[in-house]
Amino acid sequence: MSFEYLLGLFVLALGLSWTPGPNNALLASSGARFGYVRTLPHVIGVVSGFGLMMFLIGIGLSQVFEQFPIVREILRYVGAAVLLWLAWKIATSHASTDRPRSEKPWSLLAGAAFQWVNPKAWVMAISLAGQAPLTEPDWLAPLMVALVFALAGVTSANGWALFGAALQRFLSTPVRFRAFNLTMAGLIVLTVLGILFADLSGAPA
Repeated sequence: MSFEYLLGLFVLALGLSWTPGPNNALLASSGARFGYVRTLPHVIGVVSGFGLMMFLIGIGLSQVFEQFPIVREILRYVGAAVLLWLAWKIATSHASTDRPRSEKPWSLLAGAAFQWVNPKAWVMAISLAGQAPLTEPDWLAPLMVALVFALAGVTSANGWALFGAALQRFLSTPVRFRAFNLTMAGLIVLTVLGILFADLSGAPA
C-alpha cells in the first residue's frame, strides 16, 4: 500500500467527512447547545464508531449486503426514519438557557452506535470497501482505510462541533437559535432524501 494511495485516500476522506450530513449536523447542534467540551464524547463516538464500521465492512461484513440485499433496504428505511426523528428533535430543541435539565449531549457510546443506523455512513463504507488494494495479511488494507478515515473524521467532527460552539453567543436570541436549528435539521432531511432515492444496488461491496 503506497504513500501516494494513502495520501489520495486521505484527501478523499476529508472531502467526504467534511460535507454536511447527519453526523456533522448533530455535532454542530450539540456544540451550539452544550458547548465544545461537553460535545467531545459525541465527537469521539463518531470517529471511533465510523472507523470500526469501515474496518468490519472491509474485512467481510459487506458480503452480507451482497447475499441479502433486503438487509440493505431495511437499513436504508430504518436509518431514514431515525434521521427524520432526529431532524425533528433538532428543529424543536431549546437553547442552552431554557432547555430542560433532562436534555444532555450524546455519550461516546451513543455517537458510535448511531453510525450503524446512519445511511450516509453505510453508503460511504460499502462504496469504499471494495476499493482497497490487496495486502498480506488481508486485514491490513481495511485497517489502514479505517485509520485514514478516522484521522479525517477527527478533523471534521471537531471542526463541526467547534463551529456550533463558536456560534453560541450569536445564537443567544430565540430567532437566531431557531433558524440555526432549522438549518441543521434541513441538512439531515436533504441527506434522507438523497439516500431514499439513491440506487445502492450498484455500490461496490
